[in-house]
Amino acid sequence: MRRLTRTVAAAALATALAFAAGCSGDSDSSDDAAGGNGGALEKVTYLTSFGQFGRDSYAWVAKDKGFFKDAGFDVEIKAGQGTGGVIQTVVGGQADFGPIDLTGGLLQLGNGQAKDFIAVAAIQQRTMAGIATLDGKGIASPKDLEGKKLADTPGSVVRNLFPTYARMAGVDASKVTWVNGEAQTLIGTLATGQVDGIGQFVVGQPTIESVAKGKKAVMLPYSNVMQDLYGNVLITSAKNAKEKPEMVKKFTAALMKGLEYSLANPQEAAEILKKNVDATNTTAAAAELQLMAGYVRSSNSGTVLGTLDSGRVAKSIAILQGAGALKQNITPDQIIDFSLAPKA
Repeated sequence: MRRLTRTVAAAALATALAFAAGCSGDSDSSDDAAGGNGGALEKVTYLTSFGQFGRDSYAWVAKDKGFFKDAGFDVEIKAGQGTGGVIQTVVGGQADFGPIDLTGGLLQLGNGQAKDFIAVAAIQQRTMAGIATLDGKGIASPKDLEGKKLADTPGSVVRNLFPTYARMAGVDASKVTWVNGEAQTLIGTLATGQVDGIGQFVVGQPTIESVAKGKKAVMLPYSNVMQDLYGNVLITSAKNAKEKPEMVKKFTAALMKGLEYSLANPQEAAEILKKNVDATNTTAAAAELQLMAGYVRSSNSGTVLGTLDSGRVAKSIAILQGAGALKQNITPDQIIDFSLAPKA
């Protein structure tokens, strides 16, 4: 009888151990849905700044290299349509994060066109906004834009900032015609001669020349006449910033890792973009990142990516106010949460 009891107990113990091992195996198989601390990944939607070009590839790099996953995020990346569109989508809750041009954000906030968004990191320390044209169009200086037809998305910073740029560059803005375009088709519109120029970040030059087939791109950077303006900044909703500050910090840090890796490895970043966006020209995408590197750091940003300086933002506001571009007074703290931004 004692022998029978021991046999039954041993069998029961073996069954329990087998069951526990099975549960452990099930847990291991769910690694793809778990973050670095073993918890479930938080789903996040991220918008690019403008289309799906090399300049925005760092988000795909952060996803591909596992930086987002290690921080606890499952990120869906969607193409943005410029500053106005990104703000509207983030504030509306259809996306959690996205880059906008800070000057464009100041214009939107200061003119009552948008609210309830907060910048939490700088992507570029200098604005990359500008006008792009092709050699042979007769545009070599800002004054040459008079009498010409330009295209851009309605909410882009290039278009919204143009009146201020024109005023400071001595251009009669009333003599320039703007037509609507889409982020992914703007360059084709220029290459086929439908317009004389397009709104474009200056790092888009390699991509323009790859589409224009041998024609040389001519760039008119806004930074030539407007100093101290930041480029893109990462934004989230005011609600996220207030209710989920640690989540915002973790996401920002992961994205900055993707940015830093992309600038150090532009060709690999371009290949990662190609895996996700089939239409990518990897040569042009890598060249965009190489050009962008000079805009991501400035003399006062130190070695840490993403830093924002209240004094510089105040200067940007003063430039816009001096040009009569803002209907109401605003302060740096109204658009940036410096407690969430990376520290120099």
